[in-house]
Amino acid sequence: MDAPRFLSGQFLLAMPGIGDPRFEKAVIAMCVHDEDGALGIGLGRIAPRIGFHDLLKQLDIDPGEAPNAAIHQGGPVEPTRGFILHTPDWGGADSIDVGGRWVLSATLDILKAIAAGKGPTRWVAALGYAGWQGGQLEQEMRRHGWFVTPGDEDLLYDRAVDERWAAAFAGAGVDPRLLTAEFGTA
Repeated sequence: MDAPRFLSGQFLLAMPGIGDPRFEKAVIAMCVHDEDGALGIGLGRIAPRIGFHDLLKQLDIDPGEAPNAAIHQGGPVEPTRGFILHTPDWGGADSIDVGGRWVLSATLDILKAIAAGKGPTRWVAALGYAGWQGGQLEQEMRRHGWFVTPGDEDLLYDRAVDERWAAAFAGAGVDPRLLTAEFGTA
């Protein structure tokens, strides 16, 4: 079966030996992918020294009913810009539906809604994103870099961060312990 041309709504998993330590065991929720480029939110690492309440307080938002959830390191691009990946039961003016699987929001409105207990039922927060120029991700996909799996709500919302990478491979029928950083041509 052919892989989809564009990967919005899928997960990118870093293969062993990807060659960039920022993406070692990365799990990236792909949110936008078209001819012009791609944007994904990393879900494989937690940002140190900041929780959701800290983020809200920095923005002068009372945490209210919001849980003090972990903040993910969404990627190396704009690491101070915030994003929320969430269920489609909440949508703001600038929210982006991602293949009917999840929604990407990046405005203060969603933070205020979560704090007021009126936000989406399930969500994850991240700072930064992974981005690719037009054709760049496709080139990386042709090399030994990324593996694609379908978007999965369990992986997005329920899986512990340190389990996501291995669980995503397992869900695709791949035992990540058998993967190697060595590759060649046949």
